[in-house]
Amino acid sequence: MVDRSERFYRIDRLLRCRKVVTSERFLEELEVSAATLKRDLQYLRNRFNAPIVWDRAAGGYRFATPETGPVYELPGFWFSSGELCALLAAHRCLAAIDPGFLDTQVEPLRARIEALLESSGHPPSKFMDRVRLLPMTRRAVESCFFSAVAAALFERKRLEIEAYSRARDEINTRTVSPQRLVHYRDNWYLDAWCHWRKALRSFSVDSIRKVVPSEKPVREIPEELLDSHFAASYGIFAGKVKAWAVLRFSPLRARWVESELWHPHQVRERLNDGGLRLRVPYSDEREILMDILRHGAEVVVEAPESLRERVAEEVRRMAGTYES
Repeated sequence: MVDRSERFYRIDRLLRCRKVVTSERFLEELEVSAATLKRDLQYLRNRFNAPIVWDRAAGGYRFATPETGPVYELPGFWFSSGELCALLAAHRCLAAIDPGFLDTQVEPLRARIEALLESSGHPPSKFMDRVRLLPMTRRAVESCFFSAVAAALFERKRLEIEAYSRARDEINTRTVSPQRLVHYRDNWYLDAWCHWRKALRSFSVDSIRKVVPSEKPVREIPEELLDSHFAASYGIFAGKVKAWAVLRFSPLRARWVESELWHPHQVRERLNDGGLRLRVPYSDEREILMDILRHGAEVVVEAPESLRERVAEEVRRMAGTYES
């Protein structure tokens, strides 16, 4: 059965689209009893000043010319109950991604969504108790830095940033033209044009230690170039595709991997033994190496040989730490 808020929306839509709607058509569309239909129509008249009348000559209900008084409208009933629940879940996602960043902007929307759910007979507290998000590898980000980066991104202004390089254990100063904010594996990244490197780079927002806004306009990079650079290869390490990894998963592991999207251009092949062969383009071995290792002995690197040797070397090093 369609819930109450959705029924109000459908009643309004039918009357606006068809002008005259028979009782039979209402009952068919709403999947309710005649008594429920009458209660809904009366509620719309009394609570929302809906000018719904029965037209005996036309044989159905229609909107009459509104009389003086409050204007008829269905405030907020643009979404079905399911859509409202999805919006609440999206709000929880935002809160879990990085609590506090968007509270000021999101709070009025969240409150409105909760009020609409309440009026539709779906208490939001019960719904939210059943939605859990468990970010496991999120790195803390200073909200002031995130806000400054986001502001520069949307205002199309350059930034001077001091970013910590974990690989080199040093802090570097860069002037960048922000292009995109990316949320990837529970962490935020800034895709930007680095004016020092004169190339596109991706910066982990949690590594930023200082931000100095600039009034200089950004260097605009075409969307096609951004996509070809940042989306061509596997993971967060962007760049021109270096090679294609060919991975063979055991029949057991294939049950999970066959449903996973490693890359938009990946190629999957089901094997006769129930296993899976996965081909993925990559430009940097670091991230794909980590994902290969998490599958342990359930995956074998078939190609390229350089990646196969890198995995074997890492496995030997891991074994050595336990032998000692």
